[in-house]
Amino acid sequence: METLLFGSIGVLAETSEMQRQALNQALSEYGTGLNWTIGTYCQHLTRPGGYARLISAGLNAETAAHVHTRKQDIFAEMLTAGLTPRPGIVQLIDDCHQAGVRLGFVTTTTPQTLDIIQNALKDHIDFSRFAVITNKADVTAEKPAPEVYSHALHLLSANGQSCLAIEDTEANQHAALKAGLRCLLYPGDYAVVSEDAVVTALPVFSMCRAMAARPSAQLDQQVA
Repeated sequence: METLLFGSIGVLAETSEMQRQALNQALSEYGTGLNWTIGTYCQHLTRPGGYARLISAGLNAETAAHVHTRKQDIFAEMLTAGLTPRPGIVQLIDDCHQAGVRLGFVTTTTPQTLDIIQNALKDHIDFSRFAVITNKADVTAEKPAPEVYSHALHLLSANGQSCLAIEDTEANQHAALKAGLRCLLYPGDYAVVSEDAVVTALPVFSMCRAMAARPSAQLDQQVA
């Protein structure tokens, strides 16, 4: 393995409940009449992209844009005290850095939200270690379209067989798979995933750390 690609904010940190609360506050402020329960929010998370979720919920484009922007502002305020990475993430980044495995953060979130997350995690994660960091502005089609992964591979001058991705939802995982990458699933607390996908997620970090220690390992032999 030459490159490990972390896809989506949810791989690095668990933010779903904070984002749900921020969204509900924004929905209320704009008088939409919507209030998403945990169950409703989990179902909407099967569709990547906050703005796209609001459109799918029936908001018009202008209201969805206002709500989405306001939600990001509220979310930023909630993260002023910082954010804790998900278990295993910091150690995996350190292992890859020591082994010379390149890192990428392949997300289609907005530049504003990306800045919020990087600032909230700065005490735990050194983002200067990442060879490439993408955002929504880099592509015309967000996940689950594979465009952002193809874009990242182009920037890295890499091919899918030399890289491994980790995603937090099955929809996002499909984006990586469509781009020709192998992708392990590390589902978030609110991710709706199949039983088989959860089983697949169990050995994620032990497998990645072993592969990071042996960069020349063939992915075909390591990832089923």
